[in-house]
Amino acid sequence: MVNPIHVNPSVASRHLTEGGSDWLWVVTTIMGFSTLAVFTWAKLQPRGARAFHYIAVVILTVSSIAYFAMASNLGQTSVRTEFRVRSPTRSIFWVRYIQWFINAPLILLMLLLTTGLPLSDLFFTLFMILVTVVMGLVGALTPTSYKWGFFVFGVITLLYVAYTLLIKGLGSRLLAKKSFYGFAAGYTTFIWLLYPICWGLSEGSNVISVTGEAVFYGVLDLFAGPLFLFCFLGGLQDIEYESLGLQSGKVSDYVGVGARPSEKAQEAGAAAT
Repeated sequence: MVNPIHVNPSVASRHLTEGGSDWLWVVTTIMGFSTLAVFTWAKLQPRGARAFHYIAVVILTVSSIAYFAMASNLGQTSVRTEFRVRSPTRSIFWVRYIQWFINAPLILLMLLLTTGLPLSDLFFTLFMILVTVVMGLVGALTPTSYKWGFFVFGVITLLYVAYTLLIKGLGSRLLAKKSFYGFAAGYTTFIWLLYPICWGLSEGSNVISVTGEAVFYGVLDLFAGPLFLFCFLGGLQDIEYESLGLQSGKVSDYVGVGARPSEKAQEAGAAAT
């Protein structure tokens, strides 16, 4: 079978190798099977308790499509490198940033919905993670040293996101389950802080190869994606959606899962009288 890098060749002098493409196909397969597994898991949940599972399905679906494109050596462009003149141009996979632009806010949303933080904090933090991703893309496509200015902006906004997760989130009085959230937030923050390191070694300074970049980012995406999502969804099994205020307004969604919160309140009031 002809390797995709020969079917869809790159014009950059430093590009993905056959081994790199094979690794990306492995990640694509893992993402695809994880998507099917979480979708099946969602269908096994009561209809009023599937929100987090469906968000996870969206995240994994986007990752599957993005990695399919990268494994096929598509969704990339050639950019002139700032360092290492022996490799004057480098392949930059812009499709990876589209994946992060969609997925990073959704992962953040899943975490922050368990904290009870005000919507103003939630939306502002989601905006900040979007800025982080966009700064990474703009910096990667910038051929001069000005790319590091965008990198700094991205790191600053990422540090704000980390502050919200670790300080404001853990300090919320409405936090559903502190120990569970603390581990999930700490884990996510640690993984996300490794992304700028990979960016600096690959798109930034051109130190590691495009294949090395694919391996580094692929491992991070697996830890931040399927591994995190399976652990997070498993931990949510002990948390009632009622405590998060995520109930559906449809009566039919609560068949077989007990009375809706409003009905429980009415029953409690009737009993008191």
